[in-house]
Amino acid sequence: MSEVLALTKELILRPSVTPDDAGCQALIADRLQRAGFSIEQLRFGEVDNLWATHGSGDGPVLVLLGHTDVVPSGPREAWASDPFVPEVRDGVLYGRGAADMKGSVAAFVIALERFVAAHPQHAGTVALLLTSDEEGDAIDGVRKVAELFRERGQRIDWCITGEPSSKVKLGDLLRVGRRGTLSATLTVKGIQGHVAYPDKARNPIHQALPALAELAWKQWDAGYESFPPTSLQISNFNAGTGANNVIPGEATLLFNLRYNPNWTAAQLEAECETLLRDYGLEFDIRWHRGGEPFYTPEGPLREAAREVLTQFSGAPPEESTGGGTSDARFIAPLGAQCVEIGPVNASIHKVDENVSVADLDALPDLYLALLERLLAQPLRDADAAG
Repeated sequence: MSEVLALTKELILRPSVTPDDAGCQALIADRLQRAGFSIEQLRFGEVDNLWATHGSGDGPVLVLLGHTDVVPSGPREAWASDPFVPEVRDGVLYGRGAADMKGSVAAFVIALERFVAAHPQHAGTVALLLTSDEEGDAIDGVRKVAELFRERGQRIDWCITGEPSSKVKLGDLLRVGRRGTLSATLTVKGIQGHVAYPDKARNPIHQALPALAELAWKQWDAGYESFPPTSLQISNFNAGTGANNVIPGEATLLFNLRYNPNWTAAQLEAECETLLRDYGLEFDIRWHRGGEPFYTPEGPLREAAREVLTQFSGAPPEESTGGGTSDARFIAPLGAQCVEIGPVNASIHKVDENVSVADLDALPDLYLALLERLLAQPLRDADAAG
């Protein structure tokens, strides 16, 4: 059994349903401390965060970013085997978190151990940042750590997130940015009454529908570089007492915007509220800013990632800003260039989540190649110059 498979299994055995880390970070901290890393455990509320660093204050700071928490497994009987007892069948590892993202976290650890052993005097600083709050509210995890780093003046130049980004084959996609996410809870107020006397009531459903139709079909923009156009999706609509002869007094709905760098959250909030007021609605709205969009232009990180993924997959990767969001949205505002590289994402959050053992075995070498390309090469160049 390979090192990375063994460590991934150990992590899956710990049922770290968000925000419970279930001892995953302690296991990793012990290993990295023995490898020479400085360890800082940052706990905020019920959330564990691990910051492990190796190197000097001079030179670039490269962070590997991941999470140890997982989503709930759902009914045990729906799985072919216990979701928290890892099992290999026909060359595939099954278990909650196998792909999202305990496999990547285990590969990070193995790559870091090998890197510092081979390059004890590497350039700059290499670090691992883990949280147990990525799959949950994402309040006391990397968001809070980023606030602490900002106060400290902690610089991060490059960030590699291990989110499962590959589509069909390991390394076939390089995530170079993510859209922003903005959620709203909208309550439209009416006046309750009898359906036979609509003149004595005000139906919030009828009032809201034209405005909602415009929000849903609005052409927000035409996209931004490799970003798709901004979109709004209504995900929930509730109104009424359950009776068919009562006009409701209010209607509540949820919607979310996924947006590109043409917008900020504040601009979108103002645009939506103006539209609702233009339709004469009486309403309350609560906003939740999940994170602003980020984008990594051409530079050392993107170039290195493209070269390494081409080497591992046999063809240049697709470079994309699609998908949902990740904790990199909190690191990018610190001035970091961010990319996401990880295993195939076909089974994430599903029953019988899994990862190919062959892909898992390749991940430490992939991450190690990136570390060497970014932090070992400058030393070799300096030695050659000397």
